[in-house]
Amino acid sequence: MGYAAFGDDSPGNLLTGFGFFNPYWLLDIANMAIVIHLVGAYQVYCQPLFAFIEKCCTERWPNNALITKEYKIHVPCCGSDSLNLFRLVWRIVFVCFTTVTAMLMPFFNDVVGILGAFGFWPLTVYFPVEMYISHRKIAKWSS
Repeated sequence: MGYAAFGDDSPGNLLTGFGFFNPYWLLDIANMAIVIHLVGAYQVYCQPLFAFIEKCCTERWPNNALITKEYKIHVPCCGSDSLNLFRLVWRIVFVCFTTVTAMLMPFFNDVVGILGAFGFWPLTVYFPVEMYISHRKIAKWSS
């Protein structure tokens, strides 16, 4: 919406890009909401990568207790769950590494923009076109 309103002059941070810094508590709450939103989205998008690496490691080292052993833990008010140390450590290290890498990137907003465009391209361009072709039964290479 910021780009639609301001074009190329849109600031990277719409909350403070126009010199609006008061009240501080309101900006802090807005930034916390953004962080919570992005952390949740990040976890959802990383699940296929996490599953792939964990599956490959389990197949490669099936007798390694660190990778395959599940520990039952009891969480108060939530019941029981299983904990795998490899899964816990691998995911924490991956998230820390990608976070530090993202912080070191110059032009962070531009990089995030292009990655977002590549990430959402299948949902916004490819799949709707393929669904239209399938629905209308359009032959390949026809006009």
